[in-house]
Amino acid sequence: MDLKAHPQRIVFLDYLRAFACLTVIIVHSSEFFYIGSEHPLTIAPGDNLWVSIFDSMFRAAVPLFVMASSYLLVPLQYDTATFFRRRFKRVVIPFIIWLILYAFVPQYGTSWSDTAACNNPFGICFNFPPVAGHLWFVYMLLGVYLLMPIISPWIKTLTKRGEETFIAVWALTTLVPYLRLLTIDGYLYGEAIWNEFSLFWYISGYIGYVVLAHYIRTYIDWSWRKTLAVAVPVFLAGYAITAGWFYGYAETIGASENGAILGDMQQLGEIEIGWRFCTINVAMMAFAIFIVFKKFTCDKGAVWKVVSDISRVSYGMYLMHIFILTAVFRLTSGYFPSTPACIFGVAIITYVITYLAAKALSFLPGGKYIVG
Repeated sequence: MDLKAHPQRIVFLDYLRAFACLTVIIVHSSEFFYIGSEHPLTIAPGDNLWVSIFDSMFRAAVPLFVMASSYLLVPLQYDTATFFRRRFKRVVIPFIIWLILYAFVPQYGTSWSDTAACNNPFGICFNFPPVAGHLWFVYMLLGVYLLMPIISPWIKTLTKRGEETFIAVWALTTLVPYLRLLTIDGYLYGEAIWNEFSLFWYISGYIGYVVLAHYIRTYIDWSWRKTLAVAVPVFLAGYAITAGWFYGYAETIGASENGAILGDMQQLGEIEIGWRFCTINVAMMAFAIFIVFKKFTCDKGAVWKVVSDISRVSYGMYLMHIFILTAVFRLTSGYFPSTPACIFGVAIITYVITYLAAKALSFLPGGKYIVG
């Protein structure tokens, strides 16, 4: 496909963004069922299985967003100044607006104190406020954007074998979270108390998804049969590791007297190792989903119209959805008959409301600076 001939709309990317936006809301909807206040890790009796199944199933949402953005942008089609100017208008300005809103506007059903109101303005000079943990993604994405003008000339000259070699080495780095558990002190390959930059530091992380997206765009154009023959087993293998880690780790903690699984902050971090976005299992899931969506070509009909519309405001939906998700959960969670119904019900209601809100905001004067 000639990207220069279609600079704005790549059909499958619209489907992918709409899907990724829904899945990230499902992931955050699941957090109500394993993250607590008194105990950082709090899983009610029976919820371990459901959270393992559903949160793990959609854990590739963040890599999919990175790959979708990279698919269009790398290598750069215009000069560096133009690239950064467009990214600033499209990404940075809406991010700053919502960063300030999360710092100053209380969320429905959550605690709000004078201390938080005083600390948040100072805190956002350095990081996202505690009530807006999802904004970590934008910091990471901006870091990826800073590298795009640097890697673009390199990737233009890289051969297929060269890209495959890079991806293979990057894949080794996705094993690092697991390898750390085998070490005595948690340090790997040159890391020490005085040095956090290890052997694989400069080739690890989300930059691998940038190169992977370019590789798929350039070299993978398979039939539906071959695509599914590769994607299905790769996804299932990655999913088995992702879900199995969470479920298995929770089982090792064991239940308390009332049947709930309770853990401290360290255990919360360790139970989520299999969910980290730059692990081999999540990368496998992201690759499989991406190549399947690449086969989507339908750009007609009512479904496509809605999907493309959601895609256009998907960034704004991501930025604002925590405000709406928290309120929806507090207001509706008691009406669902089961944990799975609540996870999906809350997520879908939030998705619809968030889309309508983002769409309405886009009609305001300067709305593009609010929703991207």
